[in-house]
Amino acid sequence: MENLENKREKVNSIYVESLPYSAGIDHGMLSTFKPGTQTLPKGYQLDPKFLALPVDIVFEKDVEVTLRDGVKIYTDIFRPANTEKVPVIVVWSPYGKSGGSAPKTTMLYNMLGMDNSMLSGLAKFEGPDPAYWCAKGYAVCNPDPRGIAMSEGDSSMIGRQEGKDCHDLIEWLAAQEWCNSKVAMSGTSYLAFSQWFTAAEQPPHLAAINPWEGLSDAYRDLSMRGGMPDLHFTMRLQVNHVGNGKREDVHAEALRYPLANNEIWEDKIARFDKITVPAYVVASYSNTLHTAGTFRAWRRMASKEKWLRIHNTQEWPDYYEDINKEDLLRFFDHYLKGVDNGWENTPRVRYSVHDFEGGDRINLPADQFPPKDVNYTKYYLDGRTRNLTLQVPSQEVPATYNTEADTGLASFTIRFEKETVMVGYPKAHLWVEAKGADDMELFVLIQKLDAQGSHLQQFVVPNQGALMHDLTEHGGSVLRYKGSNGRLRVSARHLDEELSTDEVPAHSFDRVEKLQAGEIAEIQIDLFPIGMVFYPGEQLRFVVSSKNDLGAIMPGTPGYVPDNKGQHIIHTGGSHPSYLQLPIQSA
Repeated sequence: MENLENKREKVNSIYVESLPYSAGIDHGMLSTFKPGTQTLPKGYQLDPKFLALPVDIVFEKDVEVTLRDGVKIYTDIFRPANTEKVPVIVVWSPYGKSGGSAPKTTMLYNMLGMDNSMLSGLAKFEGPDPAYWCAKGYAVCNPDPRGIAMSEGDSSMIGRQEGKDCHDLIEWLAAQEWCNSKVAMSGTSYLAFSQWFTAAEQPPHLAAINPWEGLSDAYRDLSMRGGMPDLHFTMRLQVNHVGNGKREDVHAEALRYPLANNEIWEDKIARFDKITVPAYVVASYSNTLHTAGTFRAWRRMASKEKWLRIHNTQEWPDYYEDINKEDLLRFFDHYLKGVDNGWENTPRVRYSVHDFEGGDRINLPADQFPPKDVNYTKYYLDGRTRNLTLQVPSQEVPATYNTEADTGLASFTIRFEKETVMVGYPKAHLWVEAKGADDMELFVLIQKLDAQGSHLQQFVVPNQGALMHDLTEHGGSVLRYKGSNGRLRVSARHLDEELSTDEVPAHSFDRVEKLQAGEIAEIQIDLFPIGMVFYPGEQLRFVVSSKNDLGAIMPGTPGYVPDNKGQHIIHTGGSHPSYLQLPIQSA
């Protein structure tokens, strides 16, 4: 077996010239650099399409903040127009502090079926709306990080530098005369994963965080998921790093340093053991960019006071739904204002169960995830019948497919005689062989089929019209949920013994182990956590494929094209008992 195991590399980050920043509507209606303070009166509208302000708001624009190394960044601050000291919510991302009113944001929300009139246009893209939070007695701080827009320095992308910079901003905010010294963070996507890195720096005045779906490991969740260089969305993110200095080129870093055993990628893993602040974490099963990272952070963070809510839609509509804003308000009121509102009695976990038929179960309470009444059950692949069985097939019969054929997959099914609920972490434990190749790129998927064998899917955004069908037919995987998925390049199969558990395998991605001719490799693939109910007569289909059938994360971004050739052989039964392990909830 060829084993290209590298020792920990000493490497240098790659920086290139940023795309130049020029204020204008593309960056939002308030993107012009114009330091000053004004009061936006109740009823003010940034534009007729946006929500009118329910209260007077003090708007401090382009406030200068000096970081520990002397670099100056600029932030916008929205706060209630009164003399009472208030807590502040920090919204950290490179997307531009006025990006909530940019056409790319409003057009995206329109496409998803979200009404722009639900927001004031003052919110940062994916962040809390000052119109709501100022009315509830909070300030909102929208910074342009280092190297973004008019802020000085070179921008980095995901890692400790952002955490340190946000630490400094938090401590500066806590010292302002209008602040009660309590600071929180909130937001989705980039605004969520920046919270992992900031909280790990342990700023003294950070009182609570609210990561609402965000990756926590740039290697495993973004650029090299499953050991595959899936870099299209990395490129898409980098377009947002617009400024007057240089920007980190993570795309180039992934190509130059494809293994995870170096300082660059280690810096881009959140230091979960350092996250001790109270946390209200929000996740879903269906987000092909954020799901794995959010659950990983939830499992491994050191916070003793942490809550998890798993919803059944997509992060943006979920974040702005009234009932969820009110829920978050209770959490923040408790930790930032000391309100005795009973938040501590909130179930530590509230989870959802998809049924794909309009009857999803949501906000189910539990003390942990998976719930205590879940048992892991092995369903063995049978290459002869193509069924999933509770017993190891006595006959060893492989399932073989041609990777260069249109289909290029093998699947296995089971029909449930009684209602079966799955909540937890699935994994695939397979014995595989390549014929005509020295590597394999495998994509696995758990599908729900109805009693007649049709694949059930679910849109997780309000728009379910023809355009959304078109955009998600072969991509846009965060917008239409097709089932729990996983992937692995077989040469990256080596497990991290310290981090792996029987429920969730974790790969080290620090070596390349190519396959020899005739070699049968034992591999484990982690699939996204699942909450799914099967009614009597319905079926589960487990797919092993050489194709990236889910396609790209978002419309407009190309999907990863696997590098497969020859035949894939999935060994089943006998001495090679491949199985799918599922988290079955007791009836």
